[in-house]
Amino acid sequence: MIFLQLVANLNPTLLVNAVKLEKKLEEFILKKRYQFNFPSCDELVNPYTAPTFSLYPLLKGWTMGTTKLNEIKKLVLAYSGGLDTSVILRWLQEEYSCEIVTFTADLGQKEDLQKTFDKAEASGIKEIYIEDLREEFVSDFVFPMFRANALYEGVYLLGTAIARPLIAKRQIEIAAETGADAVSHGATGKGNDQVRFELGYYALNPQIKVIAPWRQWNLDGRQKLLDFAKSHQIDIPRDKIEEPPYSMDANLLHVSYEGRALEDPWLEA
Repeated sequence: MIFLQLVANLNPTLLVNAVKLEKKLEEFILKKRYQFNFPSCDELVNPYTAPTFSLYPLLKGWTMGTTKLNEIKKLVLAYSGGLDTSVILRWLQEEYSCEIVTFTADLGQKEDLQKTFDKAEASGIKEIYIEDLREEFVSDFVFPMFRANALYEGVYLLGTAIARPLIAKRQIEIAAETGADAVSHGATGKGNDQVRFELGYYALNPQIKVIAPWRQWNLDGRQKLLDFAKSHQIDIPRDKIEEPPYSMDANLLHVSYEGRALEDPWLEA
C-alpha cells in the first residue's frame, strides 16, 4: 500500500486505477509468469484504461516479442554490480545494442560503491550514476511508513519493499535527464519486486519502455548466470560463485534474508 500512497500523493486521480491495477498484476504474475507470448491483452486492458493511466503500456513490456530490439535507443539500468545485474548489463548490450546508463542507489547497504563504479566503467558504460539517497529514503519513505504503521497485507514489515519506489523514481528522473526511452531492473519474474518497480515507472512516466530480462531470457537459474558470466569474462567475486543457502538484501533500515534453505520445508531449522 505504500506504493498506492505514493501514487495518491503524485496524482490522486491515479489511485483508483492503481488499486485495481496492483490486484490485477498480482493475479497476472501468478497466472502468466512462465508464459511470455500470449495472443491478446484486451481483456486486461479495457476495464482499467484511463486517460492518465493505462495498463496497456505495462503489458507491452511483459511479453517477449512486443518490445522490438531496435525500439530502444537508450536505457537506465538499476545496477548493483552483483551477479544478476552484471549479467543483465552484458545481456542488454548484446540483445539491444543500445546506450546504457547505470544507476546505483546508496541506501545504506554498506557496499563498496567504488568497486561498483569501476565494474560498470570496465563494462564500457560512459554514464554512471551512484547517488546517496539515504536522507530522502528516511525522510520521504521510512518515516511516512512508520507514521502510517504500514504493513504488507497487515502483517509483513516493509524493509526491502519501501526502497523500491524511491529507486524507480530516481531511475525515471535519470531517464529524463539523459534522454533515455527505457528502464530496466533485475527483479525476477516471480515476485512482488517487479510489480513495485514497474508500477513506479509507469505512474511517473506512462510512456517509458521497460525491459525485464528475467521475463525474457533463458537464463532461468543461478548456474546459467554463472556460465554466462564465465563465457563472457564477467568478473564475479568468489563469494558470489559459491551458492549461499539464502539471499540477502540490506539497506539502512533493515536486512532481509529469503529463499533457498530458509524456504525449504524439508530442512530443519
